[in-house]
Amino acid sequence: MTMTALRPAEHDRHDPGSADAAPAASAAELSAANINPRTGLATDYLNHFNEAIMLLELIPDMPDCYELFLEWQPLTYAEHFIKSNFKARDLAIAAYNSARPSVRAEFDTVVATMTSILTAVGDAMREVHQDKTRATLAEQASDWVKPLVGVAGGVINGRDQESDVDTIMAHAAS
Repeated sequence: MTMTALRPAEHDRHDPGSADAAPAASAAELSAANINPRTGLATDYLNHFNEAIMLLELIPDMPDCYELFLEWQPLTYAEHFIKSNFKARDLAIAAYNSARPSVRAEFDTVVATMTSILTAVGDAMREVHQDKTRATLAEQASDWVKPLVGVAGGVINGRDQESDVDTIMAHAAS
């Protein structure tokens, strides 16, 4: 297991003597806080997108729920944790900031795609006036975003080529 999530990314490093330098967390501390110590990311953030999906899934059967979906606002990783009751929110934010740039970039790309889809669908729902059209938009958006939540979960959980090889080898050995 690597500890790259515990080391700040090059562009995020603080002066070790500065008062705002983030304390390094151990893999055990990160795991106890439901933060993947390998990636520095927490699945709790995906709840933000699961909430939007849940609201979208209600719209075909309860058309007035589109108004609730329109209240959903995109939140960055840090914004989500700042607003949440996540017990280790400061650690989650620090671990994200310390994540390997390649992991964070991959994660941020998936998040930006989900946010773009949900924002565009919200804009479209504001423009249309038929429940059937809103239901179609909701179903399509849900179908697009659900798999992306899975992809984001894979990034959070460290599913990459190395872990895929480990999984294949473990199955081959059994």
